[in-house]
Amino acid sequence: MAGQVAIIGGTGAMGRGLAVRLARTGWEVVIGSRDAARGAGKAEELSAALTPDQPAITGADNATAARAPIVILAVPFSSLEDNLAAIAASAASSIIVSMVNPLAFDGTGPYPVPVAAGSVAQEIAERIPTARVVSAFNTVASPVLNAVDDPVDEDILVAGDDPDAVATVVDLADHLDGARGVAVGALRLSSVLEALTPVLIGVNKRYRTHAGVRFSRLEIR
Repeated sequence: MAGQVAIIGGTGAMGRGLAVRLARTGWEVVIGSRDAARGAGKAEELSAALTPDQPAITGADNATAARAPIVILAVPFSSLEDNLAAIAASAASSIIVSMVNPLAFDGTGPYPVPVAAGSVAQEIAERIPTARVVSAFNTVASPVLNAVDDPVDEDILVAGDDPDAVATVVDLADHLDGARGVAVGALRLSSVLEALTPVLIGVNKRYRTHAGVRFSRLEIR
C-alpha cells in the first residue's frame, strides 16, 4: 500500500475521481465530508469502481479524515474558511495539498480573485503554520479526473517550500496513470498555478475540450 491520504471535499466534483484514481494505485483513501454518514456513503459508492485487491475507500467527517499524513483540499474557494476551521487541529502536522483555486465569474468569464496572503496555499500556510503546505492539481479539470478509466495525460505542477513535502506530492502525482509530477518552485508560485485555471477554462470552452498542462522538452530523471 502506498500510504494514507485524505481528500477533504471528496464527495465533490474534483475529489471523487482523484479518490478512485489514488485507490487504484494502492493508496488508502479517506473521503472527508462535513457529515460522516455522507462521506461513508460516497466512499462506498466510489469503492464500487475498485477491484478486490485494491484498498477500499472509506469515509469520515472532515476533522477525523484530516488526521491522515497527506490531506488534499478539494473544496470550492467559497467554502475554504469553513473547511480550514474543521481540519486545522487534526492536520497540524500533515502535508496539506491545496487544489483550491480562487475564482469568480462575470459576464466575460472566469477570473482570479485576489487573496490577501498571495494565494490560497499561502493562506492555508498562515492559518495552519505547523503543516507543510503545497499546491498541486490546480490545473487539472474535474472531467479529466473523473474519467477514471482514461490516462490523465498531464503534468501535475507542485509548488511548496518544504522539499520533502514537495517530493512526496510529486510521487503521489506520479502514481496516477498518464500523469507526471513536476516540482515548479516555492509556495509563493501557487498564485501562478491558481491563476492558470481561468485560462484553461477559457481555452476549453472555446475549443470544446479538456486541455491541461504538459511541459515540452522536459526530461525528469
